[in-house]
Amino acid sequence: MERYSRQIMLPEIGEEGQKKLAQASVLIVGLGGLGCPVALYLTGAGVGRIGLCDNDTISISNLQRQILYSEETEGRSKTTIACRRLRELSSKTVFDLWKDGLTDYNAREIISRYDLIIDCTDNHKTRYLIEDTCMELVKTWIYGAIGNFEGRVSTFIPSGPRYSNLYPDKEILLNTPKSTGGVIGPLPGVIGSIQASEAIKLICGFGETLAGKILAIDLKNLQFHIFDL
Repeated sequence: MERYSRQIMLPEIGEEGQKKLAQASVLIVGLGGLGCPVALYLTGAGVGRIGLCDNDTISISNLQRQILYSEETEGRSKTTIACRRLRELSSKTVFDLWKDGLTDYNAREIISRYDLIIDCTDNHKTRYLIEDTCMELVKTWIYGAIGNFEGRVSTFIPSGPRYSNLYPDKEILLNTPKSTGGVIGPLPGVIGSIQASEAIKLICGFGETLAGKILAIDLKNLQFHIFDL
């Protein structure tokens, strides 16, 4: 009660909402710039079980924005180091490590284990895979994307608009070579925090979510817009 007191005193959450968080399971796909703040805030909020899914290792260029890591962890597995850091924050949280990442071969098995899926990846292939699997399993997922100074967030529910409605040119996008672009460090923190907030609202059942909408943020010009999908 003391640990989550500042959260429990919110009437929208209260003791019942805190129990829902403790009973919830969330899969975070991608432990980069977006996944780091999402994992930190959901662990801090008291989500009972969190899946950490990423096959990448930590590089020195990650440290400008990926806040779970440090210089001494360069070259180590992101799932391993993220789990170690998060357990320091909450020893009672159950963490599942999926070190092979999300693939065509394991997506259904992994996603079926969780109540809510959060996309913190950086490629269309994985997002289409998340969408197809979530549609099949009737799961809700939260989308986040960043680049340069701009970011987007949306929540896709089984009965609502799909990611493929937002990006219908699937074959073209899947065959476009991946490119590395710039990103200002605080941007994934902003977008990831909104994704975590969406997750808490969905789990506890309060407030207005981004289901059927997309939030577009431009930090360079400090502009925020919400569009209907």
